[in-house]
Amino acid sequence: MSARTFLAAVVLAWGALGDVASAQIKLGAAEALTGNAAQYGLPIRKGFELAMGEINAAGGINGRKLELIIEDEQGKKEEAINVFKKLIFQDKVLMLFGPTLSNSAQASDPVAQGAKVVVFGTSNTADGITSIGNYVFRNSVTEADILPVTLKVALQKTGLKKVAVLYGNDDAFTKSGYDNFKRALEGLKIPVTTTETFAKGDVDFKPQLTKIKASNPDAIVLSALVAEGAPVMVQARQLGIHLPFIGGNGMNSPKIFELAKDSSDNLWVGSPWSVENPAPENKKFIAAYQKAHNALPDQFAAQAYDAMHIVAQALKNVKLSGKLDGDRKALRDALPGVQFSGATGPFKFRQVTDKAGKPAGYDAVQTAIVSVTKGNQYVIQK
Repeated sequence: MSARTFLAAVVLAWGALGDVASAQIKLGAAEALTGNAAQYGLPIRKGFELAMGEINAAGGINGRKLELIIEDEQGKKEEAINVFKKLIFQDKVLMLFGPTLSNSAQASDPVAQGAKVVVFGTSNTADGITSIGNYVFRNSVTEADILPVTLKVALQKTGLKKVAVLYGNDDAFTKSGYDNFKRALEGLKIPVTTTETFAKGDVDFKPQLTKIKASNPDAIVLSALVAEGAPVMVQARQLGIHLPFIGGNGMNSPKIFELAKDSSDNLWVGSPWSVENPAPENKKFIAAYQKAHNALPDQFAAQAYDAMHIVAQALKNVKLSGKLDGDRKALRDALPGVQFSGATGPFKFRQVTDKAGKPAGYDAVQTAIVSVTKGNQYVIQK
């Protein structure tokens, strides 16, 4: 190699390193921005964008700004798979967030695992998702962890002795919620007077509610997304059923006040996040969100906001080389060690195992806050 050629090579290499050092860090998000699940996906998007704005305003990650490519997966499994493939293979993102629903995650997360790209769920709580593999993470606390706590607090506060159960039997999230409610009820030795089901998209729940009323329970355990859960509560009140409802993550949304209106009282839910939590990190998040959107955030915005900060913490410990495969693995290796205290409280990961008992992905370790709805507000009970 001549001296001139060598010098040219050095200049090119230096330029490439300079490009890597100054380029934006490209992240992806596959969320439901249209359709029924958009009531969760749109707040999630706002949470990501709020956190990213804060991180970039503070100088980014080791001098590099974050860029977020957001695609609409419409809350559908097939679209989630398509969007995952676009973000991973066409846009070549470093990692991706999403999708919005557990049903979609069970279909699309294997795409990320197969490509060895971190996928980070902020709203997937069904069983088995992080068992898919060691590139699958989530900061949304599982129904298995939240529902027993919610039931126990409702039991202590209301004195209920027997419950009826109503759940969606054609969705991974609502079916997983039912399975976990069932285990928790058995553990607490609470009898079930009747178990009724519905399908996604149903609008008439009076036949099931009439059977529930006839079984004379003290409360109704409901595993549903708010699109079906809100009309369930409205129709129950119309039938003269004024019992407490005990719901999962899908019912923990301010949308319940908009959709169920005067019928939304006496709904018990659990989550690491509450708008009433006075922790300084939460008050800072709520104030920033209100300033940006002139509205209060919800659990889903809070979890997305924290997720972006968790990824940022991991990235600060990664020396990005510009070689995508290596950088994706380096981020995967850095994430499990992150401990963070944000809008949803103190957070860390715990590794789960797959069906064969081998180490797999990572679930959230957080403490549940149990609230009940009253007068269009969530009131903390524990």
